[in-house]
Amino acid sequence: MQNVSKRTILWIVPIIILAIFWYFYGPQKEITDNEYISYIKQSSIETSPNTNLENAFGNYCAEGKWVFFKTQKDHNVVEFKGECPVNGDANSVNLQFVVEDDQKGYKLGALLLNGEQQSAEQREDFLNMVVSK
Repeated sequence: MQNVSKRTILWIVPIIILAIFWYFYGPQKEITDNEYISYIKQSSIETSPNTNLENAFGNYCAEGKWVFFKTQKDHNVVEFKGECPVNGDANSVNLQFVVEDDQKGYKLGALLLNGEQQSAEQREDFLNMVVSK
């Protein structure tokens, strides 16, 4: 067996380190079905307690999907991604729900319309519009 030179080791070690980081922190497969998603789908908002969020978004938005992920701070986030009408135009919508660990409640997270974050008032108006249809 030949001797491994220092030069060979100096380029192999960084590649191994990059591969390890990619494995742990690289893109993950989307989770589209778990207990947190089911909880949010069956939840309602205060202004319309008789309508669950799954039916509201299904009736208002042309297409959409629900995705679960954990943040770096270990928060459970369920995100609705879809195409919904806003001000007469179809927009790409991402609305996040931050769910408590014991699934006893949730808070509204960020709302993105075509990639631009909206204010809390705009988020509330959008959600009320979705639920009222």
